[in-house]
Amino acid sequence: MPQTIHEFSAATLAGKDKSLAEYKGKVVLIVNTASKCGFTPQYAGLEQLYEKYQDRGFVILGFPCNQFGAQEPGTATDIEQFCEVNYGVKFPMFGKIDVNGGDAHPLYKFLTSEKPGLLGTEAIKWNFTKFLVDKDGVPVKRYAPNTDPKDIAADIEKLL
Repeated sequence: MPQTIHEFSAATLAGKDKSLAEYKGKVVLIVNTASKCGFTPQYAGLEQLYEKYQDRGFVILGFPCNQFGAQEPGTATDIEQFCEVNYGVKFPMFGKIDVNGGDAHPLYKFLTSEKPGLLGTEAIKWNFTKFLVDKDGVPVKRYAPNTDPKDIAADIEKLL
C-alpha cells in the first residue's frame, strides 16, 4: 500500500508521464477540475494561491475530470487553452482522469482512502474537491468543492 503521493505518476496534458516524486519537499494541493462547472471560477483563486506561495515551495496539481455532469468534455488541448485564456493558469495540469469507480486513477484511490469525506465516504462528490499534501507527500486535509481557495491559505502557510 502506498504511503505518499510520491509513489504515483500521471500523464500531463501533453501526454508525458510525470512522477509525483518530482514534488518531494513541496506542499501540494491536488484538485480535480472541470471547465464547465459552477466551481470553475475557482481556477482564478487557485492560480492566486499558486502565485503567492510557489516561491516558498508550494504547487497545485490540476486533474481534469469528466465524471460529474460531463463538465470536462474537451480534449487536452481544449482544457489547456481554456485554463490559460480564461484564468491564466500556470500551475501543472494533468491529463483527464477518473476520480471515482473502477477506473479511478490510483492517485485518487490513495487520496480518498487516506482522507475520506463526510461520514467516511471515499467517493469524490464533485469537481474541485481539494487535497492538501505535506512536504513528505502525506495527505493532510480534504476540502469540499465549495471551499474557496483563499480559505486554504492558512493551512498552506502552516505546512510551508
